[in-house]
Amino acid sequence: MDDPAKTIAVVRGQSTADVEQTFRTLVDRWQPTVRLAGLIAESHGLADRACNAGFLRNIATAERFSIFQDLGPGSTVCHLDGAGALSAAGAVRRDIAAGCELVLLNKFGKLEAAGEGLAGAFKAALESRIPLLTSVSPALEDAWKRFTGRPFVILPADPIEIDAWWQAARTTAPAFQQIDRRGQQRGR
Repeated sequence: MDDPAKTIAVVRGQSTADVEQTFRTLVDRWQPTVRLAGLIAESHGLADRACNAGFLRNIATAERFSIFQDLGPGSTVCHLDGAGALSAAGAVRRDIAAGCELVLLNKFGKLEAAGEGLAGAFKAALESRIPLLTSVSPALEDAWKRFTGRPFVILPADPIEIDAWWQAARTTAPAFQQIDRRGQQRGR
């Protein structure tokens, strides 16, 4: 890990599916003890589609947001639906405002680089100074750097390394007010 004190981590894996599975593993591990906000990707489960966009599941509430338009089998265009991503971003902004310790946003992609999709959720996470975990394609790294304007660490899709980053980030993140699972306000 480049610098364990950095509170923004970008995960890179062999494939998008690899990163998504790592995020699901970590969410399952962290949910009992960490107040999480964010979104993880889920497949649309449809065969013969050119695009993998499916659903985004809210980590805090399990609500699912469709981010695809079914254009039918054999379609060669990506069927990404930005409206679903905007709804998901709004839910995450509310979850961040309610209090959390870590924000996990599945991916900073083309929509976000254009200021759309989950851009509002990313901005809310960055403004809150709460540790942020995400993935960014190397092709969009320059757009990501402009968007964040802050240092970040790049990690492999390895739950052990990501967990080590989280343990370091949670102890070095600036103090903020949180609402615990019982609805009580507490400081850090």
